[in-house]
Amino acid sequence: MNIQSFLEHHGILRNPFAEEDAQTDPVFKEHCISNAYHPIWDKVYGDPSDPSTSIIFGPKGSGKTAMRLQIDRHLARYNHENSERRVYVIHYDDFNPFLDHFSERLSRRVSKKPEKVLDAWRLWDHVDAILCIGVTDLVDRMLGVNSTGKSDAIDDASIRSLDRTSARDLLLLAACYDQSTDSTFMSRWNSLRKHLRYGNLSSKTTLFGAIAWSIVAVIFVGWLFPPTKLPEGGRDLTALWLLPLLLAIGWLPHWIRIIKCQFAALGMHRHMRVGKRETGSMRKVLQSIPKSELASQPLPRYDRTDDRYELLHKFQGILRKLGYTGIIVLMDRVDEPHMTGGKPELMQRFVWPMLDNKLLKHPGMGFKMMLPQELHREIERETREFHERARLDKQNVIPAFQWTGEALYDLARARMMACASDNQTPEPKDLFEDDVSYQRMLSAFQSLRVPRHLFRFLYRVLVDHCNHYTDSQPEFKIKAETFESALAVYGRDNDPTFT
Repeated sequence: MNIQSFLEHHGILRNPFAEEDAQTDPVFKEHCISNAYHPIWDKVYGDPSDPSTSIIFGPKGSGKTAMRLQIDRHLARYNHENSERRVYVIHYDDFNPFLDHFSERLSRRVSKKPEKVLDAWRLWDHVDAILCIGVTDLVDRMLGVNSTGKSDAIDDASIRSLDRTSARDLLLLAACYDQSTDSTFMSRWNSLRKHLRYGNLSSKTTLFGAIAWSIVAVIFVGWLFPPTKLPEGGRDLTALWLLPLLLAIGWLPHWIRIIKCQFAALGMHRHMRVGKRETGSMRKVLQSIPKSELASQPLPRYDRTDDRYELLHKFQGILRKLGYTGIIVLMDRVDEPHMTGGKPELMQRFVWPMLDNKLLKHPGMGFKMMLPQELHREIERETREFHERARLDKQNVIPAFQWTGEALYDLARARMMACASDNQTPEPKDLFEDDVSYQRMLSAFQSLRVPRHLFRFLYRVLVDHCNHYTDSQPEFKIKAETFESALAVYGRDNDPTFT
């Protein structure tokens, strides 16, 4: 018997349980993302006008990624409805590029061992990675690169509203954190400078001064010591040492500026460990900013968080002038990077530096952290010092992202409704014979615990049932025997902790 025929008999046009991953699930993206919520939704989502932090711990398949996608969709809707008080969303969920760049900066002996690499990861590396994502995306929007729609792009009027100080700050942030590979770093930076209408002719003062000094020195020495023979038949060689001396004096300020910019670039290259940047390109960019405007500006050239917080404040200041009153960082999939491999002890090394109350409570910024359930058990074993630094009692912590049988039933029903034909309202109990009671179904769903197990189980039930019948003699109700046997086999084969 064909599964599609069985589903069509119940008014369902496509299999609602065929997909398991929210990121590639069309049923979820097209329908359930806006009408199927977990009971803790309001607590996690919060109020976008006042971003707050939420930390959710849940097992694999519990729907953490689905909730992240829902938050992202709702924030996009909020931004559309509140154009003057938008929220800037940073998707912090692809860690492999940052970890790869980070390991390349470490010694070969350390970089071969994931645990040693992650032991070297610090809070400022997280901040650098977040700024890399945020700044690269902002520059893309300003230049109209990789924009997914008009709502993403930043119009010229908003760009012109930035004063010279904000333009300088954005150019410095781009020099440190723009990781785009769409064009060369220098061409992209110069394109951004032109969009910002940031004139930098004064940055060449020392160069112009050195050239002018050289011309005057040549004329002066040539006039004072002409190349004439002395009466004794020799030549006056004073010009041979005086001219180089005068040229060296004239070019000294310019070379001092180059050396300072070079040292700053070397410091950025060494201590901003999560991104790729060539020292020569960074030096040229720093030279392109007037000396007076570059003085005392924070740069990620030391192993400390103070500079990172100042840069974060500058980024927030630029966003405020562009109409973004807050930032929300969506963090997910920490079990997927190749360096953590889903191992709790490795994930712990990566996540723990970020659990810092100063960062999680940073004004105008909120974090939505979707973390594996195993990490909550590790938190319970931590020291008092860790808890004083993290202050998880001040964060909005969901210790267990759980589903009741009723919530899973509603979720399955929502998916069936999303796949139903017009004027049809199917639900899970309609698929089964009367000997599968509603209470038994809720009990079985409760034992499955998470949506991924539920979808796999229901898909298996459909397959087992249809395999027992032919298209010539179909049966459109699943018997209790099939239900129970599929449940037992699923529990044994796919979930060792199943009860």
